[in-house]
Amino acid sequence: MKKFKLVVSLIAATLMFVALVGCFDNDEESSSAPTENPTINVVAIKGPTGVGMVNLMESNEKGQTHNKYNIISVSSPEAIVAKITNGEADIVAAPTNLAASLYNKTSGKVQMLAVNTKGVLYIMENGNSINSVADLKGKTIYTTGKGANPDFVLRYILSENGLDPDKDVEIVFKSENDELAALLATESAKIALVPEPVVTTVKSKNSKLRVALDMNDEWEKVSGGNSELLMGCVAARKEFVDEHSQAVKDFLSEYKQSIEKASSDIDTTAELCEKFEIIPKAAVAKQAIPGCSLTYIDSNDMMEKIKGYFDVLYAANPQSVGGALPDVDFYFNIKQ
Repeated sequence: MKKFKLVVSLIAATLMFVALVGCFDNDEESSSAPTENPTINVVAIKGPTGVGMVNLMESNEKGQTHNKYNIISVSSPEAIVAKITNGEADIVAAPTNLAASLYNKTSGKVQMLAVNTKGVLYIMENGNSINSVADLKGKTIYTTGKGANPDFVLRYILSENGLDPDKDVEIVFKSENDELAALLATESAKIALVPEPVVTTVKSKNSKLRVALDMNDEWEKVSGGNSELLMGCVAARKEFVDEHSQAVKDFLSEYKQSIEKASSDIDTTAELCEKFEIIPKAAVAKQAIPGCSLTYIDSNDMMEKIKGYFDVLYAANPQSVGGALPDVDFYFNIKQ
C-alpha cells in the first residue's frame, strides 16, 4: 500500500512538473509572438513630404496616440533607402517613385500605404510673360533633379503641350535647390521650376518673383483627369505590415488626422514644422504649407490615381520606378 501511494505521488509530481514546463513554454511563445501595438519606427524626409507628419509627432510626444512611435526626420531620400532596407525603419514618408523603386529592387518587400503629397512643383518667373505652357517656347528654364522627378514632370508637360524639351526650350540643371533659389533671388535666372518651400523662400527675398504655373494644374490638363501628379507617400516594410496589420491601420488613421490638421490649423502646424526641423522657420512654413499640396489617399483610390503618374515616369526612364511598373501587391488596402 505504501508503494502504491509512493507511485501515485511520483506520478502526480511528474504531471505537475510537465504542466509547469508547459506554462513556461507558453510564456516564451507569447513573449516571442508579434505584438499588436509595437513601437513603430518612422522616418520622414524634411520638406513637403514630412509636413503632414508633424501633428502626429506632437501627439506622440504628448502620449496621445494609440500607437507608440519613434519618429525621426532625414535630409535625403538616400537616408530613407538605407533605413528601410536594413530594417531600422518600419514606415517612411518618401517620394512615390522611390517607394516603387524599392518595391522592385527588394522583390516586393516594401509596400505603399497611402499618398500624402500631390505635386509641389511650380514655374516661377521674374516678370509677367509666362501665362501658359506655350509661353515657355524659346525660354531658358532652370531646375534641379536631372534624371529625376522634376525633369520627368517638366518634359512630360512640355511634350503634351506640343513643345520639344530638347529643341523648343533650354533646360539648365543645377545640383541644389539652394543654388536655384540664389539664382532666382538675384535675377540671374528669370524662369525656374522649383518646389515648395523654395517658392516661399525666394519670394520673400525678391518681391518681383511670382508663381506663373502650378504643375498640378498643368498635369491635370494634359492627362484629361485620368491621373494626378502624386509625388509623396508613406510606405512600409511588407514584413512589418504582415505582422502588425492593425497597428499599421491605426497609424494610417492617426496620420490622416495629422494631415487634415496640417491643412486646417496652419499656424500650429507651421510652429511644429520648425520644432521638428521639417522646415527651418515657422514663418516660411506658414507661407509654404498651402503650396505643399497635402492630401491623403489610400487603398484602391491610391492605386487607380497614381498609375498614370508611374506610367509617365516609366516611359521617361524605367529605372525611375525600379525598372518595372509595380503590380497590385505594391498597394496596401486598408479595407482588407
